[in-house]
Amino acid sequence: MDFSRPEDTPARYNDEYSKLRSWAHSSLDLYKPELLRVLYPVFVHCYMDLVSKGHIQEARTFFNTFREDHEMMHSRDLQKLEGVLSPSHLEEMEFAHTLRQSKVNIKICQYSNELLMQYLRNTKSTMMLGIVNEHINFQVSPGQPCPISDDSEVVTLIGSNQDAANQINKKEIHWGLLEDSLEERLEKAGGLLSDSEKTEGEAKEGDQDETKKRSIEGGKQGASVKKLKKDKAASATAKVVRPEANTAPIAPRVKSELPLPVISTEVEQSILEDLRNRVQLSSAALPSVSFYTFINTRNGLNCSSISQDGSLVAGGFSDSSLKIWDMAKLGQQSSNSVLQGENDTAPSEHVLGPNGVKRSYTLFQGHSGPVYSATFSPIGDFILSSSADTTIRLWSTKLNANLVCYKGHNYPVWDVQFSPVGHYFASASHDRTARIWSMDRIQPLRIMAGHLSDVDCVQWHANCNYIATGSSDKTVRLWDVQSGECVRIFIGHRSMILSLAMSPDGRYMASADEDGTIMMWDLSSGRCVSPLMGHNSCVWTLAFSCEGSLLASGSADCTVKLWDVTTSTKVTRAEEGKSGSANRLRSLKTLPTKSTPVYTLRFSRRNLLFAAGVLSKIV
Repeated sequence: MDFSRPEDTPARYNDEYSKLRSWAHSSLDLYKPELLRVLYPVFVHCYMDLVSKGHIQEARTFFNTFREDHEMMHSRDLQKLEGVLSPSHLEEMEFAHTLRQSKVNIKICQYSNELLMQYLRNTKSTMMLGIVNEHINFQVSPGQPCPISDDSEVVTLIGSNQDAANQINKKEIHWGLLEDSLEERLEKAGGLLSDSEKTEGEAKEGDQDETKKRSIEGGKQGASVKKLKKDKAASATAKVVRPEANTAPIAPRVKSELPLPVISTEVEQSILEDLRNRVQLSSAALPSVSFYTFINTRNGLNCSSISQDGSLVAGGFSDSSLKIWDMAKLGQQSSNSVLQGENDTAPSEHVLGPNGVKRSYTLFQGHSGPVYSATFSPIGDFILSSSADTTIRLWSTKLNANLVCYKGHNYPVWDVQFSPVGHYFASASHDRTARIWSMDRIQPLRIMAGHLSDVDCVQWHANCNYIATGSSDKTVRLWDVQSGECVRIFIGHRSMILSLAMSPDGRYMASADEDGTIMMWDLSSGRCVSPLMGHNSCVWTLAFSCEGSLLASGSADCTVKLWDVTTSTKVTRAEEGKSGSANRLRSLKTLPTKSTPVYTLRFSRRNLLFAAGVLSKIV
C-alpha cells in the first residue's frame, strides 16, 4: 500500500479509525475512559477530512457507521455535522469552521498518552496520528488517570470577560409576576385556601379524574401559565398559613410589556377549576408521574412535547414529520403509555391513514428537514414546530392543518417555545440568534444577538417580559423582550446548555448542560445559588412544579430526578463550604426508567408530572 499518498485512499480512514476504536475499547479499565475520550474528536475530523477532499459518499458511510458511539453524549453536534455535505460547507458553517481551526483540549495521564502514541506508531496509523497531532492538544498529567468528573473543560467561549458580564448583570430587571393574574384573583377570593385544606388524597384523586375527563375535551389549557406561576408562590403559602398571616415573601407584581391576548370565559373557567384542584407538592409530598414511551422510532425521534394537561403528546422526527397522539383516543388506562412508531399494528390504533391503514397518531407534514423542537400553546389548540429547514410552522390541533410558515432564521432552528400566555413565541437557532415572534406576524418582532455560538434552547420568564437562552458557548443569557437587549449573562457551565426552566415565582432559573450539571440562578444578582449534581449524562429537560417547591430533571442517563428547590435556594454560607453533603440532601428522589432517555417533562396545572422519552436499545 502506498503510504506516501494517504489522502487518495478514503477507505483507510474507515479502516484505521475502526482499529483505533477496537483497541481503545479493549484497553485496561483504568485507562479506557481516557483513551475513549480521544475517539470523538478523531471521528469528527475523519469525517470532515473526507468531506474536504470531496469523498462525500465515503464520508456519509463513515459517519453513519460510527455515529451511534457518540449519539448519547454529542447528539446535537452530530445533527449539525450531518449538514456538512460539501467542502464549501466546512468554510460556511460556523460550527464546522471553528472545529477545523481550533484544537480540542483533552486531559490525559502520562501513561495513557504513551500507550496511544505507541499504538499509533506500531500500527503505522499515519492518518489517525496526523489527526491527533493537528487537532488535539493533550494536557498530560503525571500519575494515575483523573476521575471522569474532572474532565469538563473550563469555560472558554464566554464572549466577554467576567468583568464585562458583571457590568451587564448590574442592569435592573423586574422579575416579578404579572398583575391581575387568574391566580391572584383566585387567591383574593380565597379559592386557593379552601382547596389546600382538602386532604391530599382527595386532591390527588381529583387530579387523576380531571386529567382523564379533560383529556377527552381536548385539553383546554390556560392562556396563562405565567399566571399559574404567580399562583404557585401564593398557593405554597396558602397551604400552611392563613392569608391574613402571610409571612412568606410574595413576588412583586409587574405590568406586561407585551399586549396580552384575551382569554375566553370558557378557558378561564377551565384554568380556575385546575387551580382549585391543584395538589400541593413539597419534599414530603412528591408528584404522581405519568410517563409516555415512544417505541419503534428507529432512531428517528428528535424531540417530544406534551400539552399542558397531558392529553396530547407530539413527536418531531428526522423524516421531517410531526406526529401527535391523542391520549383519549389511545384510551390509556395506566400511568405508563406506549406510543407506537410507524410500522406497528397496535390494537389501540384508531386514526385512519391515507391508504386506509390504521394508525394511532395524526401526521403533520410540511417541513423539508428534521424536526428539532415542538411546543403546544397553553390551551393546546396550536402547536409550533421548528426544523433543520430553517423554518417554524404553526399547526392547528383542531383542524389538523398547517396555518403559517415563519421564515427568518438562516440556519436550523433548534428550539421553539410558546410564551406562558400563548400568542407570542421564541425561537433559538444555529445562526447564533434567538427571535421573538407573534402568531399573527410572519416576521420576527425582535432579534436577540450576542451569543458566540449556537443558541440551543430558549425559555420564557413567568411574566413574559424576558426570555432566557442557553448556548453552545456555555453561557445562559437573559434578554428584555421589549428592548431586545441582554440584561444578564450567567457564566459557570462547562459544556453546551441543553435545557432551561423558570421558577413559577419568577425569582430563579435552572439551566442544565451536556455534562449533566444543573445550576440554579438568582435572576436579580446573576449568581449561581446552587449547582445540583447527580446526573451522569446530558440533561435534556427541566420543569418546576406549580408552587415552585420542586424541580424535575430528565436525562439521557434514563432517569427523572426530583430536587428540593426550597433548600437549594436557601443555602447558608456555612453549608456552601460543605457543598457535597448539601447536594445530596437536595436530591429528593431518582426515578429510573427501564431503558428510556427522558426527552421532555411537564407539570400540569394540577401538579401531575408528565414525562416522555424513546425506548433505546438495551446494550
